[in-house]
Amino acid sequence: MNELTHLDSAGHARMVDVGAKDDTVRSAIAEGFVAMAPETLSMIVDGAAPKGDVFATARIAGIQASKRCAELIPLCHPLAITKSAVELKPVFAGERSDGAVGVYVRAMLGVTGKTGIEMEALTAVSVACLTIYDMCKAVDRGMELGEIRLVRKEGGKTGLWERR
Repeated sequence: MNELTHLDSAGHARMVDVGAKDDTVRSAIAEGFVAMAPETLSMIVDGAAPKGDVFATARIAGIQASKRCAELIPLCHPLAITKSAVELKPVFAGERSDGAVGVYVRAMLGVTGKTGIEMEALTAVSVACLTIYDMCKAVDRGMELGEIRLVRKEGGKTGLWERR
């Protein structure tokens, strides 16, 4: 395991100095899932949610959150993001081996910079999932947010990493 770069020699938190690093093209993909009752998913797909278009709102919320990551995560560097896309896909009964019904969320982020963009991708997915919950909680408080994880990152000194 690599040493934690966000700690100084005394164990105190610090922002990593990336000033001497070269700019490189970097990308990250993250995913998550919001499990819900089949009726809730039908309501979303039919455009009948009381608060409006769940997919459009969650997509915009995820993109916006990716741009605000450094304000939310204390030691993240602010990045000039060059790509932020959030995809949402309904998952119906019988499509997953565990039988879960809900919405699959995927964020694809890109930047040319000195540090990675994984946290921004994970933040985009997390906030998109939270937005789905917020928009549908009046009809389904039992929804579960989960499976939020990094799928792929590319660029920088460590190069390509993919979840197996």
